[in-house]
Amino acid sequence: MMKPNFLILAGDGINCEHETAKAFELAGGTTSIVHINDLLLNSKSIFDYQGIAIPGGFSFGDELGSGQLLALKIRHQLSDVFQEFVEQQNPIIGICNGFQVLMKLGILPFPDEERTATLTANESGHFINKWAELKADENSICKWTIGMKSKIELPVRHGEGRVIFKQGHEKELYSRLKENGQIPFTYTEDINGSYEQIAAICDPSGLVMGMMPHPEAFVSQATYRTPQKDIFAKGDGTMIFESIVNYLNDIELTTSQKEARG
Repeated sequence: MMKPNFLILAGDGINCEHETAKAFELAGGTTSIVHINDLLLNSKSIFDYQGIAIPGGFSFGDELGSGQLLALKIRHQLSDVFQEFVEQQNPIIGICNGFQVLMKLGILPFPDEERTATLTANESGHFINKWAELKADENSICKWTIGMKSKIELPVRHGEGRVIFKQGHEKELYSRLKENGQIPFTYTEDINGSYEQIAAICDPSGLVMGMMPHPEAFVSQATYRTPQKDIFAKGDGTMIFESIVNYLNDIELTTSQKEARG
């Protein structure tokens, strides 16, 4: 069985591409770090991969707001192939700045509807750099969190991580997402003013997920907030990458079995 291959997007201001690539590799995948400008020159190469990660950082300096310029670049120069990649039901993860990109692209939370949600400045008005406890929704449809334990810890570092919905429609939109299983993670305490403490959102297929905490920053106990005896033991973030690798491997195995049966 071939290992699933992931495209890790890089570019001006993205600064977590190497950690993200390592996380996928530790989970059993393979990766290629590709600069956004190189992808623009060969957009069809996107179909060489089984998944895409848009890592955290400050893409294009967040000059027009977090993720806005990268989202515009993708929308106007990669729109067709990116949309086709999504429609082919390939997994995508956007972490922190990458979550902001997916929201501004309109891929989350409802790709076929007008934008009803965004990420904006933390309620405190300050950048947050701390560890956060997350509660996983056991009823989530998200393919990135299959088999996830009920609570995990991950580091957060963002200035614009507060999820808000279209004014006057907040309860309706939140209820819809909750009922659909599109909120895989919530914070166990209010850290940034995000509506109902939302930490992550996935699309209706469960294959596209955006999250503000950084799973790639905690794939081993060596980077935990307090010293651990076994620094090589897995960190909580590993489960997210393992979940999607296992999902893709299961699909490949099922397909192979069907083909063998003719």
